[in-house]
Amino acid sequence: MGSAVEKKWLVPLVISSVICIFLLATSLNSGLVSSRNAINSIFSLLPSRVVTNQSSPAFAETIISQSPPPPPLPAIPRFAYLISGSKGDLEKLWRTLKALYHPLNQYVLHLDLESPVAERLELASRVDNETLFNTVGNVFVIKKANMVTYRGPTMVANTLHACAILLRRSKDWDWFINLSASDYPLVTQDDLLHTFSTLNRNLNFIEHTSQLGWKEEKRAMPLILDPGLYSSKKQDVFWVTPKRTLPTAFKLFTGSAWMVLSRWFVEYCVWGWDNLPRTLLMYYTNFVSSPEGYFHTVICNEPEFAKTAVNHDLHYISWDIPPKQHPHTLNINDTNKMIASGAAFARKFRHDDPVLDRIDKELLHRRKDSFTPGGWCAGKPKCSRVGNPNKIKPGPGADRLRHLVSRLALTAKFGQNQCK
Repeated sequence: MGSAVEKKWLVPLVISSVICIFLLATSLNSGLVSSRNAINSIFSLLPSRVVTNQSSPAFAETIISQSPPPPPLPAIPRFAYLISGSKGDLEKLWRTLKALYHPLNQYVLHLDLESPVAERLELASRVDNETLFNTVGNVFVIKKANMVTYRGPTMVANTLHACAILLRRSKDWDWFINLSASDYPLVTQDDLLHTFSTLNRNLNFIEHTSQLGWKEEKRAMPLILDPGLYSSKKQDVFWVTPKRTLPTAFKLFTGSAWMVLSRWFVEYCVWGWDNLPRTLLMYYTNFVSSPEGYFHTVICNEPEFAKTAVNHDLHYISWDIPPKQHPHTLNINDTNKMIASGAAFARKFRHDDPVLDRIDKELLHRRKDSFTPGGWCAGKPKCSRVGNPNKIKPGPGADRLRHLVSRLALTAKFGQNQCK
């Protein structure tokens, strides 16, 4: 009986064997190469040390910094602006926005919590009703306003808030620029885009120094509390005792609160793959005029970023001397000095001061209540719609700015006047 069973299964076994041999022979001709590639592709998914036996980075920060190279950058850079204001600044902010507008850029607008609700709603309404902004979609209003105290950390928090919004909204910008409603451009956006198109996009234009001088006693050592952190009503900061000593874990730097920061550095400050930005943010919570120190101290205490610092804020500012605490309000008598500076921006201005009309006419070629013309402009009236946003038409302002920026970039390249 056992022999009969064995014979019963013998025939199917022989047939199966023949079929297997036939299929194997076929695969040798048609599938061997693809099978081998498939196996290799599986191994390529494994960590590199499995295949190459190379040592891997030991630290998380190093692993993150060794990300794949980014795709090629477009020839024309893009800017991301924060334009901020307070009570009574609506008209100034709106004028500055229209003077700065370009369809390639991104814009975040903020009127702080001290501004009446009516002003904040009016700003949002104007943006919503501006056809060009709706078409391009690159102007964003922070509707949940922040309380901002200039001398406290709330201004730094507001700046980081805007940075986070801009990082989330667009991947296509290269530099972040913070301005107030009291700032105004001295060059067109075409001038600015043209000048920056040849620059290393990791450069950061941030005026800084470690020579604290009188600020050591008056700003670094006192401890302050900013009511803007917890109060819905704007109040000045107040001092607490005792004073503190200067830090030994990092070196303090100070400088201008207005800056042009690379996207790379902004990502570092917001995401902080190393703990320095968070540590310094907590330290500067109790620092007098933290907007004039936070970003400067972060960039100069991180070697990778320190070599990207360019010691200038690209602003023309006329300071009181000494001790450079409050800038003079500019007027028409300052026009020639502003132009000669080669700077991209100037501050501060009164609302609708005659000097702004002169800047519009002679430097920006901008008509009242309209956008600054550029290569992108199309339609009638001019600049009522976007033509070719990549068409750049630089003017004389580009020559002035290029002269300044080229000199500054060359100085930074050789490490001169940099984080010292």
